[in-house]
Amino acid sequence: MKRVQKITAEKLLKVKAIKLQPSNPFTWASGWKSPIYCDNRKLMSYPQIRNFLKVEFARIILEKYPQTDAIAGVATGAIAPGTLVADVLGLPFVYIRSSPKDHGMENLIEGDLKPKQKVVVIEDLVSTGGSSLKAVEAIRSNGSDVLGMIAIFTYGFQHSVDAMHEARVELTTLCNYDAILDEALATDYIDESELKTLQDWRKDPENWGKPHKNIK
Repeated sequence: MKRVQKITAEKLLKVKAIKLQPSNPFTWASGWKSPIYCDNRKLMSYPQIRNFLKVEFARIILEKYPQTDAIAGVATGAIAPGTLVADVLGLPFVYIRSSPKDHGMENLIEGDLKPKQKVVVIEDLVSTGGSSLKAVEAIRSNGSDVLGMIAIFTYGFQHSVDAMHEARVELTTLCNYDAILDEALATDYIDESELKTLQDWRKDPENWGKPHKNIK
């Protein structure tokens, strides 16, 4: 996987699906300050990258989960890559909403997912793991079995690692935060002085960038 992680990191940085700005951090919707921003939806605009992702996802599924009955994408970012993978493998596809529809059938799972089907979940990005595991819970509540989850990228927060372990979900990713930093450093996207800032952020992302209070 090291080779795949390096290639994926190169592609993410090249098309600016991932941006690194240690000296001019982003503000996430959660209010967290962050030196990194990830928008994997951009990847679908590049046919070669799109093809690379679907081939690698399919390869992992065939190697690790050959008994897969269906592919589930987590809305909205993983709907497109999930559909591509399902098409390559000739499998049914469903997607999981973040919340049930407020009208009609009030579906949380869109598509025809049958109880006892074995499902692989596709994600574009795993941060805290909250939305990803909500999708897993929805599938299990349907009476279906989650074999594993595959994502394009993860920040690798310890909280999400622990949450996945507790929920008994095996997560495989094409790329991760360490691979991004390695590639960014190797290509002079960042320098050594910026590397420590980027490493420190992941240790405590919620409080990174906040002013320190003086204790008297």
